[in-house]
Amino acid sequence: MTMQFFGPNEINLIIDLFLGLVAGFIIGVERESRGKDAGISTHIMVIVGAMLFTYMSSLVDPASKSRIAAQIVSGIGFLGAGLIVKDGANVKNLTTAASIWVAGAIGMAFGFNFHLIGIIVTIVIALVPRIPHLNTKSPESLFENKKT
Repeated sequence: MTMQFFGPNEINLIIDLFLGLVAGFIIGVERESRGKDAGISTHIMVIVGAMLFTYMSSLVDPASKSRIAAQIVSGIGFLGAGLIVKDGANVKNLTTAASIWVAGAIGMAFGFNFHLIGIIVTIVIALVPRIPHLNTKSPESLFENKKT
């Protein structure tokens, strides 16, 4: 009897782990470049944690996949809520809290073997905060001709 060190489960886990590291790094770099507290380490840990919970639940108890997924969503929502700060009339860190929440979804996608979906969402989430904030101007001013 030969003992196989790396079976299909271990290889799949290594792929998921690698994707989680890369995805967390990409999103975390974007957040750190804006001076936010939740950066590379936080996003990697959230993605890898959600991936591992999802992956293990699908192996150990396939009937409980949706139950475990629901617990991940609410748990990470609680983590993100801790980042939100109200300062007078202003609310801060909403985008960072949302990125943590979506990071959990990316981890779940990897854990359920939806690798391409996780990669696509990672790219989108890294780009979305770079979209200029249009709400600083009135909608009408966006279409007016500027006088030079």
